[in-house]
Amino acid sequence: MNPNWVWSAPKALAFMPTIMWVRSDGGNVPNNAVPGGKDGGEKTYIGRAEHNGDLIPGKVVASHGCCYVSYAGGEHRYENYEILVFDGASVHWVASSGGSVPHRAVEGGRTSSGEKLYIGRTHHEGTVTVGKIQPSHECLYIPYGGCEHRYTGYEALALQ
Repeated sequence: MNPNWVWSAPKALAFMPTIMWVRSDGGNVPNNAVPGGKDGGEKTYIGRAEHNGDLIPGKVVASHGCCYVSYAGGEHRYENYEILVFDGASVHWVASSGGSVPHRAVEGGRTSSGEKLYIGRTHHEGTVTVGKIQPSHECLYIPYGGCEHRYTGYEALALQ
């Protein structure tokens, strides 16, 4: 038995980067918020809000004071939401399609029936917009311009 194992284990576990959701409102964005895209030259962030019993990932636009989520063909605005923050966690965007998500994909929410929703993004009308990957629908849905838009090709957020 190695007598040093007890001393080396705490060092290995001393820093475990994390990502987590924190409550926010009115466009407030914590310093360690995870950026998700751009809209009109403004950086947007990854947020989520509850709508019709679903917890749905979407985009936080600070200058609009809200988080936008898509649902049933529409774009829905919430001034109270959660925003994704990280503490040294290494995340990256992985090209995906057809409702698939990569290994270590970041879960962004759930439907009222328990289906996991993941965080995705795509290019749309000169923006990079964050939305929900819904595996059972084989696509990414994004909120934009008052409507829900469907894409089969997108990027999914994953831990490295």
